[in-house]
Amino acid sequence: MKEALHSRTDAGEPLTLCSLRVGDGLYGIDTRLIREVLGTVTPRHVPLAPMYIAGVVPYHGEVLTTVCFRALLGLQLRVGANCVVVFDDERNEQRFGLIVDGVGGVIAVQSTALEANSSGLDPRSMELFDGSYKLPSGLLVRLDPRKLRPSHLAGCGLFATLRQERQGVQECGR
Repeated sequence: MKEALHSRTDAGEPLTLCSLRVGDGLYGIDTRLIREVLGTVTPRHVPLAPMYIAGVVPYHGEVLTTVCFRALLGLQLRVGANCVVVFDDERNEQRFGLIVDGVGGVIAVQSTALEANSSGLDPRSMELFDGSYKLPSGLLVRLDPRKLRPSHLAGCGLFATLRQERQGVQECGR
């Protein structure tokens, strides 16, 4: 699947991205990689989980682990329910959800318009971001769900020390 997606987008064909809002940022993920968008959901806290794990939510009779994108970006965490975008990996081995502030519409871009990450980004942003598109309304940062999987985040080592101060704020639904 990975090779098929890249070969289609390398040809300069239009690419459709689902727009996601987190803080003041606009992010986009290839619509073909999204399994489902859930409404607003409040995850259940998982004791001793890393701060980027928002918790778990029920999903079609299963338990779905959710990743808090705000925590990964180092933003102040929000209280209450948030939108969850559900992803499968290529082999359906690790389904997970990404907690975002909001899900917008579908944006069509030319795959050749993708610009590389700026060399001035911090290591965490370099790990998370796949480049950006300049839109009339501003910058849209492209995300790759494979880089957001809980197992990848744990294995890359950049987020192991991620700590958010707990000032009585529920963290992405905690």
